[in-house]
Amino acid sequence: MSEQPSQRTRKDIETHIIAQTWKDEAYKQQLLNNPKSVIEREFGVQLPSEVKVQILEENPTTLYFVLPVRPNSSGSELSNEQLEAVAGGTVVAPIVSQFVTGLIN
Repeated sequence: MSEQPSQRTRKDIETHIIAQTWKDEAYKQQLLNNPKSVIEREFGVQLPSEVKVQILEENPTTLYFVLPVRPNSSGSELSNEQLEAVAGGTVVAPIVSQFVTGLIN
C-alpha cells in the first residue's frame, strides 16, 4: 500500500475494503471471521483491546444502516468541519482514530 492511512478518509478506507472483498473471496472470509485483525494488518494499526469491529454483509433482502457515534458537542453547535465529517465529508485521520476517541470519551 503506497498511501499512509492518515491520508485517507473513512470513505476511502471503506471503499478499499469493499473492493478487496469483491476481488478476493479468501480476504472476504478472513474479514468476516476476524475483522479486527484484518483491519489492523491491512492498515498497520493496533486497535485498543476494548474496540470491537463488526462486519455485516448485506444481501438482496437485508440492508444495514450505520448510525455514527454522536459527537460530544457540550451544548455548542457543530463546526462546518464537524458537520461535513458526520455527513461523510473529508475527515482525514488515522484509521478509526476518531471512532476510537469517541468510544473512549
